[in-house]
Amino acid sequence: MIASVAGQVTAITPYGAVIEVGGVGILTHCTPATLAALRVGEEARLATSLVVREESLTLFGFATADERTVFELLQTASGVGPKVALAMLAVHTPNALRVAVASADLKALTKVPGIGPKGAQRIVLELKDRLGTPDEALDAALNGDRRAAAWRDQVHSGLVGLGYSAKDADEAIAAVEPQAGDDPQIAVLLKAALRTLSSAR
Repeated sequence: MIASVAGQVTAITPYGAVIEVGGVGILTHCTPATLAALRVGEEARLATSLVVREESLTLFGFATADERTVFELLQTASGVGPKVALAMLAVHTPNALRVAVASADLKALTKVPGIGPKGAQRIVLELKDRLGTPDEALDAALNGDRRAAAWRDQVHSGLVGLGYSAKDADEAIAAVEPQAGDDPQIAVLLKAALRTLSSAR
């Protein structure tokens, strides 16, 4: 298993980058977001996952170890190979994928080329207990100090960070406000807001 590569970026293509390691140029297939952060001639380090096939060895590179972990977990679902898994990470961040699977947001999953409604349902069914708890994703989606900001601001930031418009976020917050009570639980309220947005689509 090649867990990571580090060296000078010698070439960038629409689908990957070549990183020179010990005089050998290693092609790594990457998401557009990962490629956008690389520069030819500069040093780079990528977390990697090696996919072994009978006829080929293909290395996939990621900006973070979390992306690599999610990439590998996605492939444990039926019908999800490395190309589809990489496409999922090209469309959604790891945290957004965790939330989509945890909240059964099929519309978000079908935004990925190659995934239809049945495929999305299968992914939710098979991965809901494997990708990590949604609380981890929700916490990462919130910006700033959670204790310092009002719950509305935190939930709003979380929803916008997951790709929803400010207007959608405001409407969802209004819908879940009665659930806030005297001791608002951010993760619970954000999950409820996501369910509200998902059912409205």
